[in-house]
Amino acid sequence: MWIIRTAISRPYTFIVLAILILIISPVVILRTPTDIFPNINIPVIAVGWQYTGLNPEEMEGRITTVYERALTTLVDNIQHIESTTVLGQAIVKIFLQPSASLDTANAQVTAVSQTILRQLPAGTQPPLIINYSASSVPILQLALSGNGLTEQQLNDLGLNFLRTQLVTVPGAAIPYPFGGKQRQVMVNLDISLLQSKGLSAADVVSAVNMQNLVLPSGTAKIDEFEYDVDLNASPRTVAELNDLPIKTVQNATIYLRDVAQASDGFAPQTNIVRQDGRRSTLVTVLKAGNASTIDVVNGIRSLLPRVEQTLPPNLKIQPLADQSVFVRAAVNGVVREAIIAACLTAVMILIFLGSWRSTLIIAVSIPLSILTSVIVLGFLHETVNIMTLGGLALAVGILVDDATVTMRTWSGISKGDLPCALP
Repeated sequence: MWIIRTAISRPYTFIVLAILILIISPVVILRTPTDIFPNINIPVIAVGWQYTGLNPEEMEGRITTVYERALTTLVDNIQHIESTTVLGQAIVKIFLQPSASLDTANAQVTAVSQTILRQLPAGTQPPLIINYSASSVPILQLALSGNGLTEQQLNDLGLNFLRTQLVTVPGAAIPYPFGGKQRQVMVNLDISLLQSKGLSAADVVSAVNMQNLVLPSGTAKIDEFEYDVDLNASPRTVAELNDLPIKTVQNATIYLRDVAQASDGFAPQTNIVRQDGRRSTLVTVLKAGNASTIDVVNGIRSLLPRVEQTLPPNLKIQPLADQSVFVRAAVNGVVREAIIAACLTAVMILIFLGSWRSTLIIAVSIPLSILTSVIVLGFLHETVNIMTLGGLALAVGILVDDATVTMRTWSGISKGDLPCALP
């Protein structure tokens, strides 16, 4: 073959190429993302609608169907649409054509979602728009617990303090935490007192809405001064809600405290997380985009000590389900197998051929072949994942066979046993 003749006639050229591979490979390896699965580009946009308490039939007829028709009118390159509607929730998945631009589709879906709000039932909130990727999998989970901390406090710390700081890690996507109780001001009605006063729940809701307002107040100019004007249209504390008047009957004012009790409570809990038999909160870290799993996990772990300084001292953050351990083990396994294969092949060549030169060539050629493959993967913008690592592990066996046959052939040529091997 021409490459063998070139290597024999110009050995220093290949020595320089080998040194160049050794120099380039560390740079390329450090820049190549390391992940569990390869990047699978599936252009899918998920849109989540929420209308608390609305039954699935009404949700499907008044929100899901109307929104799907608007999507087919104003969004380009739609392959098909899938939707799931349950009590108070609707998830619409928009599958795009493989050649579609995800940025353009995001802009169009966002525009449609804001425009269609006017045609949906009153009180419908803007949807949550999520870009779906098959390679976006949980890579780390953080369990929150602590003595003296309630479920409301754990959820609040995970949602508003821990999550907002961890999302600054490049490539990290952190959804809302699981478990815990979401803090919410609750007005607990006493039905018997309502009936005795001749009131209904709608009267209480109307009174709270009308007297718990956030209004602009502006300023007042008096002489040469301009003063800020504050309005007391909204209670400052939860206890003040109990003093809101609901109705006046025969010169007697009925207050909220007479028929209900406002308290600092929590929304109805829909999921529970237990750690060591105790209720806790779970924060899940996802990998977004082309980031490396190892880099994201290392960034989260290095940031945690600094974040813990801003949280209560009795809060305990325990990392769980670290996928970077599996990725590191896979990478180390391929490296270990390559080293063992190179060493065993070199020993076999040394024993049977008795040539130190052949032994050195074998010991260098197998690692160089692996490094060359990784460099090519880096230039092709691929990731080091279980698929590519499995292929490299299989290639090590082929390299051992080829190296053994090549060195045996070269030994025969050098001894004159195979004069016709290289014409």
